[in-house]
Amino acid sequence: MNSVRFGALLTVAIAIGACSGKPAGKAASAAPPPSKPMSYELRLGRATFQHYCQTCHGETGAGDGFNAFNLDPRPRDLSDPAFQKKKTDAELTDAVQRGGAGVGLSAMMPPWGRTLSPEQVEQVVLYLRSLEKH
Repeated sequence: MNSVRFGALLTVAIAIGACSGKPAGKAASAAPPPSKPMSYELRLGRATFQHYCQTCHGETGAGDGFNAFNLDPRPRDLSDPAFQKKKTDAELTDAVQRGGAGVGLSAMMPPWGRTLSPEQVEQVVLYLRSLEKH
């Protein structure tokens, strides 16, 4: 094989490897595994949560949102495994729809039942279930 042909093949091989999007060497093994893709409903629930709930409950649902430190009592940690196991989907739905005062909790959590559609509430509850810490 002549050197020009070998050089061209080597250049193509390097270009293909560079365009693969995979890091070379040790960096490839250190990359975290890709997270499981979210379903459409889960993404809608996340968007609704981010718009209406995240300010108090925080990005991960831990009760540490921007407004959390101004509230007494502080917002619940929705990602707590004990809380997740204790509450049914119906109880979470009721709390979202009727607010804290409607379910015997803090009146600081507003009722969202007239703001959110039943489908949006269902999607938020689905998203809340994805917040559980493992």
